[in-house]
Amino acid sequence: MPNVFSTHSLPAREQFDAFRSWFDPVFDFVVEDPREFAATSEIWSLGNFALGIVEAPALRAIRTASLIRRNPVDDWVIVLGQQRACGEAAKGTEFDVPAGVAFVTTLGQEINSTRAADRRLQLYLPRDVFSDLAPVLDTVVGRPLDGAMGRLLAEFLQLLGRNVAALSRTDMPHLQDAVRGMVLACIAPSAEHYELAAAQIALTRREKIIRIVESNLKNRALDVAFVCRSAGISRSQLYRIMEENGGITHYIQKCRLRQAYIELSKFSNVDPIATIARSFAFNDPSSFSRSFKKEFGITPVEARSDIPPHPSTAVEGDGCGSAEDLPILHRILSQIRE
Repeated sequence: MPNVFSTHSLPAREQFDAFRSWFDPVFDFVVEDPREFAATSEIWSLGNFALGIVEAPALRAIRTASLIRRNPVDDWVIVLGQQRACGEAAKGTEFDVPAGVAFVTTLGQEINSTRAADRRLQLYLPRDVFSDLAPVLDTVVGRPLDGAMGRLLAEFLQLLGRNVAALSRTDMPHLQDAVRGMVLACIAPSAEHYELAAAQIALTRREKIIRIVESNLKNRALDVAFVCRSAGISRSQLYRIMEENGGITHYIQKCRLRQAYIELSKFSNVDPIATIARSFAFNDPSSFSRSFKKEFGITPVEARSDIPPHPSTAVEGDGCGSAEDLPILHRILSQIRE
């Protein structure tokens, strides 16, 4: 369970001071208007490292020499925010990081960071545990990780944030290996590092593909080329990643049929079957009916008239459920064990 702190239930005039106290003596904060500061913070202990999830109004975060003396930790922190961040880190090194781009800071040096209101993921990596990463992480402090592999690292952090609550204690040592592998592969790409993180990379990319498909089922432009462009991968990579799902084209159709079944099963949806079919890019009602019956064993008319329980949105193995329901991290960890 995480350590959770929230100022929402406090009187407005006490919120900012409470937030500062929660982070003292690691950080101090400055805001334009301290009269109201509704914020939440979660800290997940993941064995030998930690993940922080902070949602807060605009602020300036400061780590001074005085705070470093009071709290002499020198963890690296890989930060991913929804909004731009700028400031100084590592002995006056200026940084300006766009929204959605990860960057590295270190608690062993002074920090002065300004950020807009947003939700941020902060991965704390102790220097003594991840000492082998020093040559990699120290060289990129304050630098936006905005290349293709940097974006992949950001996707991995998002994946970790979505799935952290499902992790068990026995997962922690393997998660540490997964994080180490992804950091090496994404920040210091090489054939050796890529091979070490191959399982994490493939499954991180797979979740991104799944989320692209799930959010575009009604988009008529959704096809192989669309997914490749959106995921930033080649056709051969896409085909290889989705091979276990019967291929990307099959996967898209399967998910569209499943969502159409769900719509047909709703008492509140009185749209004609042909309209529902067209909304999921099935222009030919006869073709839709044949595909539907092949997939579910009943026709769309029977599905609507009987209104049986709609198929699970997370059927084992087909990957057509909500991306949040997929046990991706467990799959990463199980592959690392092998």
